[in-house]
Amino acid sequence: MRASAGIGDVAPWQDFAGAACGALEFLHQQLGWDVWSVTRVVGDHQVVVHAHPAATLPPGTSLPWAESYCRLMVTGAGPRAATVTAAVPEYAALAARPGPRAAAYLGVPLVTADGELFGTVCAIGFRARPRSAAKDLPLVELVARMLSTLMAAGMSPPDPIRRD
Repeated sequence: MRASAGIGDVAPWQDFAGAACGALEFLHQQLGWDVWSVTRVVGDHQVVVHAHPAATLPPGTSLPWAESYCRLMVTGAGPRAATVTAAVPEYAALAARPGPRAAAYLGVPLVTADGELFGTVCAIGFRARPRSAAKDLPLVELVARMLSTLMAAGMSPPDPIRRD
């Protein structure tokens, strides 16, 4: 049975890359935030696998895992949603370092089928966000869980190309 025009816009994505990019575009359209990304932890680095808008954070962009908001979130040292990173002591220390600043952060772990950390779905705001933006977290948790489920079901994410 062929997909008709009435259902083509909800046909399954062909691969993990399509699903991840579609999810990030959806989150960007629905929730805002300046940039959304799917990342992967590779050794001691966090590598961008996909981002929306992609030009803001090109795939392959890498940063030390030790200097990542996502590391703090995954370990429980920082919250999943920080609408003002300067108000969270653990995040404020990262925001004070040189380079691009994240005034707001939202992130959720991506987990492999065997319960190991794969990476994250995360968003950065270059300006602080209103407190009400924390209500976005359950939707992002759902998207992260669905992407984790796709990986567990055998849809393999691409290996990231690191650009240090």
